[in-house]
Amino acid sequence: EGNPYTWWVGKANEKHYYWGGSGPGIQKCACGIERNCTDPKYYCNCDADYKQWRKDFGMLSYKEHLPVSQVVVGDLDRPGSEAKVSVGPVRCQGDRNYWNAASFVTSSSYLHFSTFQGETSADISFYFKTSASDGVFLENLGNTDFIKLELKSATEVSFSFDVGNGPVEIVVRSPNPLNDDQWHRVNAERNVKQASLQVDQLPLEVRKAPTEGHTRLELYSQLYVGAAGGQRGFLGCIRSLRMNGVTLDLEERAKVTPGVKPGCSGHCTSYGMYCANGGKCVEKYNGYSCDCSKTAYDGPFCIKDVGAFFEEGMWLRYNFHSPGTSMKDLVSRTLLSSADPEITAPDLNLNKEELSFSFSTTKSPCVLLYVSSYTPDFMAVLVNPNGNLQIRYNLGGTKEPYNIDIDHRNMANGQPHTVNVTRNGRDIVLQLDHYPPTSYSLPATSDIQFNSPKALFLGKVIEIGKIDQDIYKYNTPGFTGCLSRVQFNQIAPLKAALRPTNASSHVHIQGELVESNCGASPLTIPPMSAATDPWHLDSASADFPYNGQALGDGVNRNSAIIGGVIAVVIFTILCTLVFLIRYMFRHKGTYHTNEAKGAESAESADAAIMNNDPNFTETIDESKKEWLI
Repeated sequence: EGNPYTWWVGKANEKHYYWGGSGPGIQKCACGIERNCTDPKYYCNCDADYKQWRKDFGMLSYKEHLPVSQVVVGDLDRPGSEAKVSVGPVRCQGDRNYWNAASFVTSSSYLHFSTFQGETSADISFYFKTSASDGVFLENLGNTDFIKLELKSATEVSFSFDVGNGPVEIVVRSPNPLNDDQWHRVNAERNVKQASLQVDQLPLEVRKAPTEGHTRLELYSQLYVGAAGGQRGFLGCIRSLRMNGVTLDLEERAKVTPGVKPGCSGHCTSYGMYCANGGKCVEKYNGYSCDCSKTAYDGPFCIKDVGAFFEEGMWLRYNFHSPGTSMKDLVSRTLLSSADPEITAPDLNLNKEELSFSFSTTKSPCVLLYVSSYTPDFMAVLVNPNGNLQIRYNLGGTKEPYNIDIDHRNMANGQPHTVNVTRNGRDIVLQLDHYPPTSYSLPATSDIQFNSPKALFLGKVIEIGKIDQDIYKYNTPGFTGCLSRVQFNQIAPLKAALRPTNASSHVHIQGELVESNCGASPLTIPPMSAATDPWHLDSASADFPYNGQALGDGVNRNSAIIGGVIAVVIFTILCTLVFLIRYMFRHKGTYHTNEAKGAESAESADAAIMNNDPNFTETIDESKKEWLI
């Protein structure tokens, strides 16, 4: 139905359906662009479904989607269906001084460099970020000659110079403020024929040089970056300053200059959104990093799932409290252990919890997660014998635990599922996979505090004292499958077990914990529910009669099958008649298309698009242009 079984995941955890040799927006492989696929009906060699191995390969070069963090391959659960995937290294090219930056903290601070040698040509480019409304970027003086770039106002950048024919000024005016604390690029050029100035993607401003007069720019003073000659200097950050192809080392000079700091703070303002899943953006000397310590994720952008495979009988326990030590508790308060050995329950009550994780399993019943306490209070996430999910709360005040049963789909189908549970007082919100969140409410008689939580269990409950009878039954033989990105408030037990952290001492494991993200991979083939699956048969309650045996309502099974076949044939004939009638009485018309230049000589529409713009993959910007194929 047009939904791909295979995709790759790039930056910002987005799925992409194009492959090497193709481009964004084109759901094809290289052979689909070149029209030489193994089976001309398909746009990838691997779609041919041949018994021989076929191969698709090529370079992914649209840098805004890179790097590749994951490849998902589906449609492999058929006999004889296999796939081999290899992802080559990401290769970068460009200016290693791209982040060479300096921060100007006072309006009188500046950096100085040797005289700019730009007699007949000058090519100056840099990035700036500021919240000030004006200031001089750079200036170099001669006897009467000079060259200067400055922010004249919140919306104006000026490029001025004098080569002996009188001052010349070029101004670019922006419709939006440039002092918005975001990065903006300036590119100024001057030669014997003309001068130009461009800011970001605004229109280029050009000024022709006079046909007669002086052409050489003669300078003698040092080059000043920032304040110069008593003028108001630039306040903010400048990076990647290149003059005639040479990048000036702003950072090294800033280390020994008062009022100027090496590097640039504020990276998180521009790039902090890339720290996903609750990761915290941390300013660094020449960039930023994502702190994932308070999340259940890993990787540079906190998007890599941390999960594990659980064999039968294996379990993990995370102790919230270790005797004789102090730690930050679940709600970021300091929890000190009691000095009195007779007091065993920590003084901690939770009015709210946030729980999220993903899992996959084919066996039921089982215990996915259980939170115990020093009191009868507990919270559990279970898969019941029918494969349905159940959330169970016991906070006191009621005779029986409060149950939330999700009985509309089988969760023990081997597919990965995501569970998010949030409780705030009496209100509970549950979200399963990508279904809309559902709200529930604890009974009026129920307590709303989770008193003295003790430990969190994954896979199986090994706890001293009385355990709920149903949980006790589900506890044997235990969970078998995958758990991933488990997080309870600010605690990530699986990550603590698999990554050396300060919380690792709180983890105890029975069995061998093998890291795997099989519990968090996206759904490859949506499962068909039992209600809509015509071949579904519940083996537990199925009654297999002998051939020809009458069913409960007295109808012979063979007769029922024959009647069904007749109904299908009649329906097919009716559909064919409708199609023929529409075909005979269809209206004729014309249409007109606007084709890309060069389309008449291209082998396909995709090739025409890519041939028309040689920089195809670099020209797709935030406007999100698309082509309908």
